[in-house]
Amino acid sequence: MPWLLNLQETYDANLKEVGEIKKNRFGREYTLLPIAHTTQNAHIEVTVTEEGEFHSAFVIGKDDASTLIPSTVDSASRAGAAVFPYALHDKLNYTAGDFVKYGGKIGKEDPFKAYIDNLSSWVNSPFKNKKVVAIYNYVKKGCLIKDLVAEKVLFLDESGNMIEKWHKKYEALHGERPPIFTSVTGNQESAFVRFKVHSPDDIVIAPWRDKEVYDSFVNFYPKQVGNEDICFVTGKLLPSTDKHANKIRHAADKAKLISGNDSRGFTFRGRFNKSEEVASISYDTSQKAHNALKWLIDKQGKMIDQRVFLIWGNETIDLGDPLENSYTFGENINVKVVATTSDIYALEFSKALDGYKHNLKSDLNVNILVIDSATTGRMGVLYYRNMDKELYFERIKEWHTTCVWRHSFVQDKQRKFFIGAPATKDIALAAYGSHANEKLVKGLMERMLSCVIEGAKIPQDILRSAIQRTSNPIAMEYWEWEKSLSITCALVNKEEGLEVGLDKGNTHRDYLFGRMLAVADALERSAMRPDERRSTNAIRYMSAFSKHPARTWNIIQDSIQPYQARLGKGAIYYTRIMDEIGSKIKIEDFNDRPLSGMYLLGLYSQRHDIYTKKDDKTNPNEKGE
Repeated sequence: MPWLLNLQETYDANLKEVGEIKKNRFGREYTLLPIAHTTQNAHIEVTVTEEGEFHSAFVIGKDDASTLIPSTVDSASRAGAAVFPYALHDKLNYTAGDFVKYGGKIGKEDPFKAYIDNLSSWVNSPFKNKKVVAIYNYVKKGCLIKDLVAEKVLFLDESGNMIEKWHKKYEALHGERPPIFTSVTGNQESAFVRFKVHSPDDIVIAPWRDKEVYDSFVNFYPKQVGNEDICFVTGKLLPSTDKHANKIRHAADKAKLISGNDSRGFTFRGRFNKSEEVASISYDTSQKAHNALKWLIDKQGKMIDQRVFLIWGNETIDLGDPLENSYTFGENINVKVVATTSDIYALEFSKALDGYKHNLKSDLNVNILVIDSATTGRMGVLYYRNMDKELYFERIKEWHTTCVWRHSFVQDKQRKFFIGAPATKDIALAAYGSHANEKLVKGLMERMLSCVIEGAKIPQDILRSAIQRTSNPIAMEYWEWEKSLSITCALVNKEEGLEVGLDKGNTHRDYLFGRMLAVADALERSAMRPDERRSTNAIRYMSAFSKHPARTWNIIQDSIQPYQARLGKGAIYYTRIMDEIGSKIKIEDFNDRPLSGMYLLGLYSQRHDIYTKKDDKTNPNEKGE
């Protein structure tokens, strides 16, 4: 299980990040969880005094609901009617001793008794914390719901029981709909409570942000975990566990990467009697590995339809994202990617990448992990690769300097250009369209990952689909076609290895046909009136042209004659280029054999050359870049 070992090493290398609350690129808070801790969305915050008396309470807003709480192996996996309390913060039925008094229903086992017994063990251990003691002294009194009702956080009906579901009839008793009924999904009984300790100077850190409270439970709980066994990950004799973390991708994620439940479905029966015979994993390793994985996903993971793509180094976490385009990757390594010739771009990208690479540790390994879940409770590792940094960066350099074309994008309302490789998600746009199903997108991204990381060839079905879609521009918006064209050109160029600029010496039949189509398009477009908004004949017939070039060219040539007449002498420039290109096509090659993706390279390069020269005439200082 090398991926578990590498995740554990990542955790150990980043201990300074444990408990440090940060915000990711989406504005969400995240942290590297301490061992024996998890996160939970809380609904009610209760503040008690240092003497264990009630101080105040309020309903928590959604933006502040995420709470880091101490957790046991049983509570982290509890489901249904099973009674397994969290160590400090929990739902009302666990934390309120007067839960039944106010209409709450419990099973054979009393959740409050289990909660208070567990908390008592922590409070009476050598690792106790004064904040935990203050909270314990309050909750053991068994008056939480009484205090919350008095504080107008919870609300009762005419019978003195907690209101199960808000109804307009209760407005006579309590006025407008109280915040608790908006905050909690379900009834008041399912509200999750977190506790805080108040002090007169009001400088006490909340327990879910306090490193001393973390350390107190980390030192206390692992000593209560099961028997020692050989850990299959580290090879050491350590306390083992057969229950592993969920909530890997987000707070509502129930899928587990490791599970040995065989009560139904006969997961391993017939080969083994117990799950420990398959693999034994220590509690410490499981906690560190899963917490590191959660942290990395929150920090820099890419998620498409719940499939996670993750690249990291054990100590140098951020190594750039090979699934992104060259512009984004270039920013990560401080190289300015601009619209220039592809050979200059390749040189600059290589120099910057080499400089970045040599600033890293010489023994750095790079981890690439893809995970997804097939069912609600089971998750699998779809792809894992651990590579030496030299090989990783060599593959990155090869991809970003060979799958190259000129691309454009809009940033801050300005059109920008760069030469480089497209992002794998944009490749899905070119192959399947902008409204493609996310399952298709994530599948393509996983397949393209092996092209980037392992140097595999681009799958022919993806390349064929991109060429076919790009050859049918009237089926999409113009901006989408322009983007698909440059992306498809990059994919085709990965195999052909041509220059991005126009190659007038290239006599390949398909390349020349693409150039002729570009000239016909430019000729008609230049003859259009300013108020005309339609596709040219070259664009309209492009799909047919790609399948029957000779026959379709005759149709296009007839169609552009009126525009040649409208341009008058201005048409001579375009006619001269067409004649020059046509003279290079051999007679035996002027036939209806379908065109390969090479014709798109000729089309793009010729169009760019024409419009660049047009801009040069308008303003000699602008190169159309």
